[in-house]
Amino acid sequence: MKINAIGLPLLVVALLGLAGCATPSVVTLQNGTQYLTKDLPKTTNKDGLYEFVDIAGKHIKVRAADVSTIKSD
Repeated sequence: MKINAIGLPLLVVALLGLAGCATPSVVTLQNGTQYLTKDLPKTTNKDGLYEFVDIAGKHIKVRAADVSTIKSD
């Protein structure tokens, strides 16, 4: 009983701490289109593309030349 009373709150605190690790950001393209992302975009190797997941869960790839700004929330 004692383990559950101590373990459950510690588990909740750990999960909340991990939820704070994501860095939401806004990717703005040259044409004015904005994407809200769950995390900072990653560039792919030779292709010169930015790859990210938007808040709806859709995987998006855009050319680096089309990206105007990337701002973290």
